[in-house]
Amino acid sequence: QVQLVESGGTLVEPGGSLRLSCAASGFSLRDYAIGWFRQAPGKEREGLSCLNKYEGTPVYAEFVMGRFTASKDDDKNMAYLQLNSLKPDDTAAYYCARAPACTSDVRYDYWGQGTRVTVSS
Repeated sequence: QVQLVESGGTLVEPGGSLRLSCAASGFSLRDYAIGWFRQAPGKEREGLSCLNKYEGTPVYAEFVMGRFTASKDDDKNMAYLQLNSLKPDDTAAYYCARAPACTSDVRYDYWGQGTRVTVSS
């Protein structure tokens, strides 16, 4: 059974950092790409990054480039999203999702339940 479980979301002050985790089960991250998304209350879901199965350089949305870093540990079957220099606008539920590859027409077939990040003083 394919499952993705995010964790690590919490309340953090502006300028702070967090590392979100995505635990994958039922498949190997060596065989699939992992994307990260977020959705703020009342807003549409935004794609943040996509990390291919062969790792390499993740693809990032322009608005998070330089602040967010995607990575994974194939041995642990875990994916991560490091969030730095957080702003109140980064407040959202963050999700990881699985895809065959990070392509221009990427299709994600499994999603986690999300982890909530709140940036506030």
